[in-house]
Amino acid sequence: MPQSDSTLFQHEQVKPVRPMAPYIGGKKVLARRLCERIAQVPHMTYAEVFVGMGGVFFRREQRPKAEVINDWSEDVSTFFRVVQRHYVPFIEMIRWQVTSRAGFEKLARQDPGTLTDLERSARFLYLQRLAFGGQVARRTFGVVTTSPARFDVSKVVPMIEAAHERLSGVVMERLPWQDFLPRYDREGTLFYLDPPYYLSEGDYGRDMFDRGQFEALAEQLRSLRGRFILSINDHPEVRRIFAGFDMEEARVRYSVGGGQNSQIAGELIISN
Repeated sequence: MPQSDSTLFQHEQVKPVRPMAPYIGGKKVLARRLCERIAQVPHMTYAEVFVGMGGVFFRREQRPKAEVINDWSEDVSTFFRVVQRHYVPFIEMIRWQVTSRAGFEKLARQDPGTLTDLERSARFLYLQRLAFGGQVARRTFGVVTTSPARFDVSKVVPMIEAAHERLSGVVMERLPWQDFLPRYDREGTLFYLDPPYYLSEGDYGRDMFDRGQFEALAEQLRSLRGRFILSINDHPEVRRIFAGFDMEEARVRYSVGGGQNSQIAGELIISN
């Protein structure tokens, strides 16, 4: 592929969109720094391996010729497909929903596999907006005393409409990361990866990602033809596993569930 053809790497300016719900491990605090790094890498395909609720994807201000988002979670992949293709009936389904602990606990007990795609997506959005700290695997109802109810349809619906427009032309995949990387790997592709934090692999549910996969991930990244940027918590084992790649340290302040208590945490931005 001729690298001198700058038209291949021309990007369109887009308006950042607010993610539709919290998601554990979402990059709200680090997003601006990551988006700046992503914008500095010439690429014609942007491929996000663990999209979650799109904490980085939606906050970018430029889009290349092709965008692909992926998540092995069936809740996540179904939700984005519904927002992209069926957002009008989806909005009608949630229009009269209210914030309720009883409603939250009832939906949390439901087996999502028994629901239609619209019902499953409505359940997922409701639980994620109301769960403490954006939890996924062990959701509990979040108590908020300093702001209005978090499932306010007057605020949620405009967010869904904006996301629907931003997802136009975006390819959505539901693949294990081991299959997604080689499928889209080529010169001109930039992968962004936000895997589970080291020692917190179970936060996204059973069979989603286990600790042994970090070694396999690092091995696969070493053979990429394209470029990648990966964000993860700073841990000695992470530094060992990803040794040889460029590592940028970041210190960020996190608060859980919007509370007053916060802590400084170390993050790594790893790239090739």
